[in-house]
Amino acid sequence: MSNPESFIDEVNDEVRRDNLYKSLRRYGWIGIVAVVALVGGASWNEWNKSNQEAAAQALGDAVLSAMDTEGAAGLEAVAADGAAASVLALLAAARSDESDAAAAAREALSALAADLNADAVYRDLAALKLVMLTAGETPASERITALTPLAAPGAPYRLLAEEQIALAEAEAGDVEAAISRLNLLNDDSEATAGLRQRASQLIVALGGSVE
Repeated sequence: MSNPESFIDEVNDEVRRDNLYKSLRRYGWIGIVAVVALVGGASWNEWNKSNQEAAAQALGDAVLSAMDTEGAAGLEAVAADGAAASVLALLAAARSDESDAAAAAREALSALAADLNADAVYRDLAALKLVMLTAGETPASERITALTPLAAPGAPYRLLAEEQIALAEAEAGDVEAAISRLNLLNDDSEATAGLRQRASQLIVALGGSVE
């Protein structure tokens, strides 16, 4: 009985082997395509990463060169888009006191603050910087109106906007409201040590007491 059983086993093995070869011939291309796609995807990722790093380095070099030679005004000649363009606008505004580019900086900040395609973090920062940059020539009531959305719960620069609102309230003569707002800032768990110190100093300067 062993010989017939052995023969049957061998036949079954041959059938299974033949079916396996047929499956490989029929579906083997799927595995090849998968391997090619995997290798190609990894190669593309490395190439894309390398290109991004090179572009970032080139942009950084262009920014440094422009600021070294022409200051904030030179940043206008640096080509950038997306988040990089937002950063350039903020850099130009930050350096506006070092050059005669204050008007251009305000224009760039206004455009960035109104650009719905820019990240909210950049838009809010541009709006806050614009209010601070024009504080000496903008009425307190207008500054408070512009800052109120930036002080909404969850806004990225909520505490800084609250501080600026308190300054505007004090300027407008509403000292009590300013002191109350500053005390809330001083007690806010998210406030930094520097912000708490400024709030306490302003409270004392306005004739109030730190709660």
